Amino acid sequence: MKKREFSKRILTMVAKATAAIVVAAFVLMWRTGDTSALAYIVPGIFAELSAATGFYFWKAKAENMIKLDIERKKLGLETHNGPEDQDQTYPDADPEE
Repeated sequence: MKKREFSKRILTMVAKATAAIVVAAFVLMWRTGDTSALAYIVPGIFAELSAATGFYFWKAKAENMIKLDIERKKLGLETHNGPEDQDQTYPDADPEE
């Protein structure tokens, strides 16, 4: 069996923690009648989930760009030019500024 990537394990753990905290908050709100968890606990865990998801997508994008560059080289096409490879001059800018 192939070992799962660390980033996928992090994303899975954060998603499971989010689900568990939301369920626990709903149970506590149902039992106590206090809905303050909706204002504090639930948004906090969703912020963590969005950060983990954003990082995972950013990492996947970088990995896919590398894979695409390898395929383009195999086909003899130009490779992707990232921002570091692009000319940083702007044609509308005044050179004296």
